[in-house]
Amino acid sequence: MKQIFIILLFFFGLLMQSQEKADLIIYNGKIATMQKSDEFVQALAIKDGIILETGTSKSILESYKTSSAKSIDAKGKTVIPGLNDSHIHVIREGLNYNAELRWDGVKTLKRAMEMLKEQAARTPPGVWIKVIGGWNEFGFEEKRQPTIEEINAAVPDKPVFITYLYGKAFLNKKGIEVLGYTKDTHYEGSVLEQDKNGNLTGLMFAKETPKAIYTTLGLTTKLTPEERINSSLQFNRELNRFGLTSVIDAAGGSQNFPSDYATSMELAKQGKLNLRISYYLFAQQKGKELQDYEKWVAETVINKNDNLLTANGYTEEGAGENIVASAADFENFLEPRIVLSDEMEKDLEPIIRLLVKNKWPFRLHATYGESIDRMLNVFEKVNKEIPFNGLRWFFDHAETITPQELERVKALNGGIAVQFRMYFQGELYEKMYGAPKTQLPPIKKMLEMGIPVGMGTDATRISTYNPWMALHWLITGKTLGGMQFWPKDQVLDKFTALQLYTSGSAWFSGEEKEKGKLVKGMYADFSILSEDYFTVPADKVRNIESDLTVVNGKIVYGARDFKSLDAEIAPVIPDWSPVKYFGGYTKKL
Repeated sequence: MKQIFIILLFFFGLLMQSQEKADLIIYNGKIATMQKSDEFVQALAIKDGIILETGTSKSILESYKTSSAKSIDAKGKTVIPGLNDSHIHVIREGLNYNAELRWDGVKTLKRAMEMLKEQAARTPPGVWIKVIGGWNEFGFEEKRQPTIEEINAAVPDKPVFITYLYGKAFLNKKGIEVLGYTKDTHYEGSVLEQDKNGNLTGLMFAKETPKAIYTTLGLTTKLTPEERINSSLQFNRELNRFGLTSVIDAAGGSQNFPSDYATSMELAKQGKLNLRISYYLFAQQKGKELQDYEKWVAETVINKNDNLLTANGYTEEGAGENIVASAADFENFLEPRIVLSDEMEKDLEPIIRLLVKNKWPFRLHATYGESIDRMLNVFEKVNKEIPFNGLRWFFDHAETITPQELERVKALNGGIAVQFRMYFQGELYEKMYGAPKTQLPPIKKMLEMGIPVGMGTDATRISTYNPWMALHWLITGKTLGGMQFWPKDQVLDKFTALQLYTSGSAWFSGEEKEKGKLVKGMYADFSILSEDYFTVPADKVRNIESDLTVVNGKIVYGARDFKSLDAEIAPVIPDWSPVKYFGGYTKKL
């Protein structure tokens, strides 16, 4: 009798499987599963946001199509898993995107200054015109920055604030007047330049810290709550435009929990969050970091999606990227390396002990090998007392990490989230330290050692958020200005580079078994590309966008051949927003 029951269960399971049909089918595509470098299928069957099966167009359509299923002809285009930025400040930028003029992708300084002037003409009195990151002079044909005189001439009557990487900012004459800054205005670790008469020129420089730059930014125009909702929607859609379906938010200065997370939380509750977002909590008050984390550990539940099932909610991932102020390994290649405070180890150790004891994943900003060595000393000491036991932790950036330090990271089962900051700062690094003789950061070495590596941009206050620029960096080793920064023999092949942006990044939110590949049982997050990433010349990778982006089996973005499938989005507000007139990343002059 027992055997008959088992047989009946077996056949019942087969029957149920045969009856399972798709609600979305993608066919006639060149679909990269990303399991192996040469593995492509033609079709995907999807139900409830999960991939049911992959195969030929014929087999998938015959087995899974119903009259109610949406079937999309990919028109022979390349389909890849949704890209996943393992280090981006998406929540913070969502609160500000509609208020910013983006120079990302602008090819000439002449056009950048025209945009500045055009934006000033439509900006109401009292509202700041801001350009915050995403550009450098090497991306302009003129190969130079604007002068403060040019900025004052372009916009004499409204306040302007322009940041350059983390090391410099431009404040026009009207902006100085609005802020009330004088020769007596001082910020720790920063310099406000004066002319020979003691008057402020409008140039700011970060020496030891960017405090002047980011305090000033905090004094500029803020969007209303309604505008922040719209702004977050617009920025998330902009990421969808490039095939991003997941991000890991690295928090940031002045990004307070939970107040500054409320906008994206509300979008999640409304089912309008068209990205999978994991986030970390960034200590804000110098000297009170331990109290912050003691509170958060007690009140915040790790890996609990408390807004929506599956795609569009949050998982609270842990601590970082700033854990303690004295461990702030500030990178500014306009200036020599800053030596960390002698108090760093004493400050960092109790927090790491707290996190490990409570099984809280953590990430830590670390640019230089000299800093990483000291941080690892703390981790190893804590591990002897309270074993990490597979706790997920990682460094961010790690440009000059040494082989010996990589061995120590490996021993503690850590990972490294890398970004393409050198794409924007390679020329500055070379001027300060000379041309590197090896890959910086040493990604190939990390991968050879089996260390988890995820790719990201660190957007938006330094780099652009366009992931295809980052992929261009990985496969060429060039900077934005075209300089060969890495040795040519150390660049990554296209498959490996894309792995870092898909399954590689998934490790950093503990989701490597759920996304990053287009195979049965994984999330239906993918992008149909405008060009074939695998065959176009390396320099043309920069031009790729998404023609169709799908998150959790739902279409969130459509363009060109798939424009009719595009998801609706509310118009940009406020009416003066630069996004309404220029968009975000531009590819046109």
